[in-house]
Amino acid sequence: MSFYDKVYYIVRQIPKGKVATYGQIAMILGSPRASRAVGYALHFNPMPGIIPCHRVVNRDGHLAPAFAFGGIDAQKNLLLSENVPVNEDDTVNLKQYRWDGVCDTSGVPE
Repeated sequence: MSFYDKVYYIVRQIPKGKVATYGQIAMILGSPRASRAVGYALHFNPMPGIIPCHRVVNRDGHLAPAFAFGGIDAQKNLLLSENVPVNEDDTVNLKQYRWDGVCDTSGVPE
């Protein structure tokens, strides 16, 4: 399984109504310095309707300025449709909406 496939496996587990950060996904995968690689993987998401890359934000809760599937407004609208409020500065309150990261990693080979 490639690194990108591992990213997609974890991101599919982020529940509706929650967000995760790029760094959080990298940490779950055991590569804490790979947050940019997580971003690149999501930019090439092969299944945007199935792999919810819109639920991934930066470490400060900011939406992706160049969200690959329609821009920042598309990401904002997808989050709003899942009852995740987006502030006027295009951030999500991580204290309230950050996913706890509890997920099934058994399908991710070392």
